Amino acid sequence: MADNDGDNARSNCEIPSNKEIIDELTKDFDSVIIKTEENENNYETVSEVNKGDKIRVSESNKEINEVNPDDENNQQDEKEVDDFIDEESLKDLELTYSEEDKQRLRKEAESHKSEGNDHFKAGEFKKSLQSYTLALRTCPLAFERDRAVMYSNRGAAKMKMNLNVSAIEDCSKAIELDSTYLKAYYRRAQLNEATEKLDEALADYKKILELDPLHREALYASKRLPDQINERNEK
Repeated sequence: MADNDGDNARSNCEIPSNKEIIDELTKDFDSVIIKTEENENNYETVSEVNKGDKIRVSESNKEINEVNPDDENNQQDEKEVDDFIDEESLKDLELTYSEEDKQRLRKEAESHKSEGNDHFKAGEFKKSLQSYTLALRTCPLAFERDRAVMYSNRGAAKMKMNLNVSAIEDCSKAIELDSTYLKAYYRRAQLNEATEKLDEALADYKKILELDPLHREALYASKRLPDQINERNEK
């Protein structure tokens, strides 16, 4: 009788398969991964002084930057930048200016541009952009070369702030005002390349070589970019 009970027990206790064992061991694996990723997203390592320690920060990247910004100008939203220049209004106002008024406003705009240059050198790119914008809103449209420099400089500030699309627009405006402005072509070429507009970048570098056949960076890019463009087209 005892032997029969043993046989029944063995028949009711099946040996689990390898798949069943693996499923049992890994059934909580996904939840562990999710929890780990959440923890990593909610913590940020501190400075070298407390290396290895962790502090809790906000889940919102925007709030993180407000609490402990690395750079007030880094990767700002282009839509939040107040850089609009109402040229139609400037044109209407300019009709009422005397020559003396124009020269006075030109001098005032130059002062704003100089402030922008100082901010740029200090790494204060947002303030630099604001100063260049004020200069453009002040300088009469008649002084096209002055305005070309202001647009190009503002494009350089936007480049530092990773506002690449808007920076390209400013460089293009500078070129529109002065078709021989080499520095504006070079900045736009760099921006076009950074945003993977390789054909446009190559065209800008070629234009630079028309203005300065010995421009080193343009010479190098004119040899390098065609291969990159071909490789891209093949893909």
